[in-house]
Amino acid sequence: MDKIYTGIDLGSDSIKIVVCEKINDKFHVLASTSSKSHGIVKGQIEDTKAAVQSVKAALKEIDDMLGIKITKVIAAVPPTDCQMNILHGKTNVMDYNEISGIDISNAINNALKNEQFVDNELVTAMPITFTIDKKENIKDPKKMKGTKLETKLVISTIEKEPLYRLLEVLKLSGIETIDIAYTSTGDYYTIKNKKYDDLVGAVINIGKDTTNVAIYNKGIQIKNTIIPIGSKNVDKDLSYIFKIDLNLAKKLKEEFAVASSNYADNNDIMEITDNENETREISQLGVSKVVEARIKEILKLSKNGIKNLTNREIRYIIITGGLSEISGFQNVVDDEFGFVAKVCNISTMGIRHNMYSSALGVIKYFDDKLSLRGKSYNMFDKEDIINLTTIEQKITANENIIGKVFKHFFDN
Repeated sequence: MDKIYTGIDLGSDSIKIVVCEKINDKFHVLASTSSKSHGIVKGQIEDTKAAVQSVKAALKEIDDMLGIKITKVIAAVPPTDCQMNILHGKTNVMDYNEISGIDISNAINNALKNEQFVDNELVTAMPITFTIDKKENIKDPKKMKGTKLETKLVISTIEKEPLYRLLEVLKLSGIETIDIAYTSTGDYYTIKNKKYDDLVGAVINIGKDTTNVAIYNKGIQIKNTIIPIGSKNVDKDLSYIFKIDLNLAKKLKEEFAVASSNYADNNDIMEITDNENETREISQLGVSKVVEARIKEILKLSKNGIKNLTNREIRYIIITGGLSEISGFQNVVDDEFGFVAKVCNISTMGIRHNMYSSALGVIKYFDDKLSLRGKSYNMFDKEDIINLTTIEQKITANENIIGKVFKHFFDN
């Protein structure tokens, strides 16, 4: 049975879209794109019209690759001012004392039943553990025997207004939002493994305008902070020091600089034209020193952010975002954090770049969410699947979505 999903991340620098098919527990990229975004600042919609045009341009690129039209997505949303809380829910097991996905959904829904979301909207409801009768600390209770199922879960909410503006942009772009998840949730699910699911760690995503620091305990996000500095500050530094425009500064950062000046070549020279229309030569070493200084500042602020969020021992730190792709970035990370921290390494063919970590991860999160509840879903109709592959079946969702976000699609 086909499982084809689309994830979208509306970033301040670019719109990232990833289309994946899950086959034998592995995700295969069918199409991906990173298209310049407009009207989005610090992950928030500032200009709806410009943002819609940006999303439509990105969708056209994907549609042209696939030969079919994308109509449904899982959206990555920034965890700005998110609030988290722990809830408990329980339910009586329905059929023959064997626990099903319906029982799991009922336990989660009962936990949410008395919650009032006035100014905020529910984004995630992540089960921490389940208890069957008196047997505790169960991760997935499906098909186990029992009469009463209880769950402990973490819920997270954000302000409605910025979330609804983002969803409105997607709607005006002609696509239906099937589910939402934080960009930080996507980052974690991209690097998720059994080892990390048992530890306390941090995931750092260096974006264009901001850097997001999230703390995870046994695979559940428990804390988050946003630092108001990002890769754009590197561009501004280069622009100011070398008197060049921001576009050239960005190109130097991505194509010429190395993150650690210890590995830069002072004899590697590039000729540029500055803002006064004068031709000058700059060295890789000179450019790299500027880049390195700002990266170190971002990492130091992120390190302080982790300390402010938790007193627990951090067993792993994963750093992602487009800036982390600069050559030698791991060397700077080692200097600041030691060997506990690693740069994200996306090995999925077709999206081997850290800018895709959120868009890919929300797909994996969505699939994991469905699996726990014993559900299946496909974002393409039968006719579309025939065009994509020679495989066959149409999977029908039990819910009629955009009610989704507001009704907590698939029972959250």
